[in-house]
Amino acid sequence: MESAEIRRRWLSFFEERGHAVVPSASLIADDPTLLLVPAGMVPFKPYFLGEAKPPYSRAVSVQKCVRTPDIEEVGKTTRHGTFFQMCGNFSFGDYFKERAAQLAWELLTSSVADGGYGLDPQRLWITVYKDDDEAERIWRDVVGVPAERIQRLGKADNFWSMGVPGPCGPCSEINYDRGPEFGAEGGPAVNDERYVEIWNLVFMQYERGPGTGKDDFEILGDLPAKNIDTGLGLERLAMILQGVPNMYETDTLRVVIDKATELTGVRYGADVDSDVALRVIADHLRTSVMLIGDGVTPGNEGRGYVLRRIMRRAIRNLRILGSTEPVIGTLVDVVVDTMGLQYPELVTDRERIQAVARAEEAAFLKTLRAGTNILDTAVSQAKAEGGTVLSGDQAFLLHDTWGFPIDLTLEMAAEQGLTVDESGFRRLMAEQRERAKADAQAKKTGHADLSAYREVADAAGATEFTGYLHTEGEATVVGLLVNGASAPAAHEGDEVEVVLDRTPFYAEGGGQLADTGRVRLENGAVIEVRDVQQPVPGVSVHKGAVQVGEVVVGARGYCVIDVVRRRAIARAHSATHLTHQALRDALGPTAAQAGSENAPGRFRFDFGSPAAVPGTVLGDVEQKINEVLARELDVTAEVMSMDEARKQGAIAEFGEKYGERVRVVTIGDFSKELCGGTHVHNTAQLGLVKLLGESSIGSGVRRVEALVGVDAYQFLAREHTVVSQLTDLVKGRPEELPEKISGMLTRLKDAEKEIERFRAEKVLQAAAGLAQTAADVRGTAVVTARVPDGTAADDLRRLVLDVRGRIPGDRPAVVALFSVVKGRPLTVIATNEAARERGLKAGDLVRTAARTLGGGGGGKPDIAQGGGQDPAAVDEALAAVERQVGESLVGG
Repeated sequence: MESAEIRRRWLSFFEERGHAVVPSASLIADDPTLLLVPAGMVPFKPYFLGEAKPPYSRAVSVQKCVRTPDIEEVGKTTRHGTFFQMCGNFSFGDYFKERAAQLAWELLTSSVADGGYGLDPQRLWITVYKDDDEAERIWRDVVGVPAERIQRLGKADNFWSMGVPGPCGPCSEINYDRGPEFGAEGGPAVNDERYVEIWNLVFMQYERGPGTGKDDFEILGDLPAKNIDTGLGLERLAMILQGVPNMYETDTLRVVIDKATELTGVRYGADVDSDVALRVIADHLRTSVMLIGDGVTPGNEGRGYVLRRIMRRAIRNLRILGSTEPVIGTLVDVVVDTMGLQYPELVTDRERIQAVARAEEAAFLKTLRAGTNILDTAVSQAKAEGGTVLSGDQAFLLHDTWGFPIDLTLEMAAEQGLTVDESGFRRLMAEQRERAKADAQAKKTGHADLSAYREVADAAGATEFTGYLHTEGEATVVGLLVNGASAPAAHEGDEVEVVLDRTPFYAEGGGQLADTGRVRLENGAVIEVRDVQQPVPGVSVHKGAVQVGEVVVGARGYCVIDVVRRRAIARAHSATHLTHQALRDALGPTAAQAGSENAPGRFRFDFGSPAAVPGTVLGDVEQKINEVLARELDVTAEVMSMDEARKQGAIAEFGEKYGERVRVVTIGDFSKELCGGTHVHNTAQLGLVKLLGESSIGSGVRRVEALVGVDAYQFLAREHTVVSQLTDLVKGRPEELPEKISGMLTRLKDAEKEIERFRAEKVLQAAAGLAQTAADVRGTAVVTARVPDGTAADDLRRLVLDVRGRIPGDRPAVVALFSVVKGRPLTVIATNEAARERGLKAGDLVRTAARTLGGGGGGKPDIAQGGGQDPAAVDEALAAVERQVGESLVGG
């Protein structure tokens, strides 16, 4: 049974039994504590935590998930993967343990002809929490599982919580016996490789307190409503139904392995190490495609770094297998063709995914070349110092700064006869991981900070937003926080967070900045609102200060937003939609939105593009936008179902979370997007849009910045003033400016070259005189001198070589010249072959001089360069060089 069919049967089975089918959420987590969605229940987390009321009592989904903590195990075990699909069925206060167990057993053991998966019930084992007598009874007496195939396990294995205070409960796991070829018998308590877990049923019935780890917390009591959260690993079930020994050989990954073997010439199954590499390539490239498909782009922070690391591990393994040419595009096509059966949007977005993947491959191949040069330098230095080990610090620097994999460092160092201090490298990596863990744990505690807002939400419900139609209106204070805690009252001068039952204030979201303004209460109190946020879904929190009087919960008042600011932001937001569509028209669907900010009179828009947008194209985009303004198109908004919005071709933003009902903003026949923001009523209200330019903000992501309305006019007015001033200076017309300024720059460059030539001649004229000053130190000609301050390093180097060349080649010679540039001493020292035969090396001499100058230096035996901090020590450094020459010759 193919993976796509497993997915279809899962959704169909539960839909027929009264579950609402919920599409997979984006891998970009809508949760400040997560970078990516790591579990199937994450999209339902607000319902389990009581932050929002679920719109259904039963739900089913197949959720895309990414986990990377065990990334080093990928390819080595039978079931570790970075991307997986979690099939889940959920009950919110509806059915509980008995019905959940019955549904799971029915789907697994029903025949294929009847819509089930057709598993042999004799090969299914159950584990329950050690104290969960109810679950054991249900499995044994209701479902009919023999008692000998039911095992009890402890809190670490069969008890679930989110890792923070909140809902928790015991689990029941369904395990499949793969047979004696996979190890000893005895059930999952003895051998989880043979008895592989395929389905976990979580019975949320308790509330837990604070604590760390899987079992270090207190159970506080029962939840008011009992919930069900189950998860079946699609890849694990596919492994069983397709009769393959590991998840890498299931249908969606084996095709990638086969293509990788074709590209590298390495046969799968021939060698353990190459098999691991091929599995890593297949797993990581599938994960990369899914992440890019959901709008993640490679970067050095956050989820962008996760993607970059995964992609680079795949590319590195391709290199280990012998691939040196760019091949990612071919493998991406295979993944898109395979996963596109389940996620058709991948096929639609193929071009953009390809562009991002190819750009990252090209960047990493370049990094590999740069890292190789740095590694070669480190190896040479270690050998020169007589060492045989590359330090852990150097290996970590290569890995952390240059993205150079440790495996590659080990391999290339070994080729040079060196080992690597792996323990030092692992220690530094462990320290980095611990810092990351500590940061993640700190972020998790953020749940506690939201409790006050949840209390308000539970008591007063969601805030009604009236701002689409009104810019002012009546409201009642239903929640008040001072210093992050609920308070009955606040006084003049207090910083407050106010929750109203209804509000015209727009809360920041979807790239649009929040409204500002004032709330005047009936008792005379005035609140200045500086920001509005939604820390929990549906609750608008107005942040500001009490200017006059006393604010109390229950007080009625009147809200007035800053209309001038709102209108300027609305113009920017509508201009963003126009820019998005114009860019897609010019560049294709790869120019998908990757972020935005709409501020008064200006906006920035981030979009996908593997390369810079040519100036001519950007000019065409700007012209098209302003032509649309002149067409005076109406801007309308309509709420509809997500399916209807898709049918109408509405564009959705990557990473945004949408409900079943969505708001679609339409600009005439030009643009249609899902959007919750505020807009103008007609494009003529924008006046003018001026694109200031575009730049890169990350791999495969560009940013356009622009001005709108009066701000755009003022910019153009300033530009006009500057042009007028330039035309006066060059005595020409505006259209002649490029040619005239280009001519002036050419003449300036020619003059600079002429000056440089004269300066070089002047410096070299001194060479003959300096050569004649050579002192004889035990038969060696030694020239030491301080040349005029300001002599640059390149000139000093040329002078040293010229002086050395004027001394007869059969006479040993050392030339050491010093200069002071911008207050810092500089030295260049050269020796000829005859001097080097007597043991005089420029590198040794320059290190002596640089130490005296308070700095450092180095180079080759024939010429070296150094510098320092103390210009007053130049004379002392001159003497030190002469002294070392004499001592070296005496020693020789």
